[in-house]
Amino acid sequence: MNVLIVEDDAAIGKSLSQGFREAGHEVNWAKDGNRGAEAAASLEADVIILDLLLPGRDGREVLRELRASGLRTPVIALTALGAVGDRVDVLNAGADDYVVKPFDFIELLARVEAVCRRSSPAPQMVQEVGPLKLNLSTRRVEHQGKEVDLTPTEFSLLELLMRHAGQVVTRRMLCEHLWGFDWDGTTNVIEVHINHLRRKLDVAGQESFIRTVRGRGYALRAD
Repeated sequence: MNVLIVEDDAAIGKSLSQGFREAGHEVNWAKDGNRGAEAAASLEADVIILDLLLPGRDGREVLRELRASGLRTPVIALTALGAVGDRVDVLNAGADDYVVKPFDFIELLARVEAVCRRSSPAPQMVQEVGPLKLNLSTRRVEHQGKEVDLTPTEFSLLELLMRHAGQVVTRRMLCEHLWGFDWDGTTNVIEVHINHLRRKLDVAGQESFIRTVRGRGYALRAD
């Protein structure tokens, strides 16, 4: 995902930027309300992390302005106010979710991935990437016109990789796609399924369809 962070606190902004990058996401960081509003309007962000107490322009004002302009990018508000009335006010202003400071980054990351899943358009029933063709309705996969026999787990992995062809898909995203948002096991198990998938799809002497991105996850070749 492309994450836009609007946060004036240097320590928090640096920590969030590092955390999202380590999770495999692209990051842009605006350090006040005016720059945040400009960045949100000009960048194609997948999600916006918006602090509510900002110099230059208040976060609520920025949020209301973005929604009034028609921007539908998911927004998660960072707030130091935990009262029910304050939380309701944040949601009424147009936020998709909120996190009360101080917070754990793991929780924020989970909320980001959850709101992005909810806002994603329904996948096409037939997906094609290069010589690969995947049909969600028949649960069939073809490679160069020949059917490939995949297990349900391998099919689900390939589906997510094809939906994000050319982009890095983190191990955690793959695990949650397979076993649900509340999954809390080790991500190493994904490597076993990826290796099985490679053996069924790869052609001897050619580059693997599934590229390992060290420390981040996997990416399906888009060609």
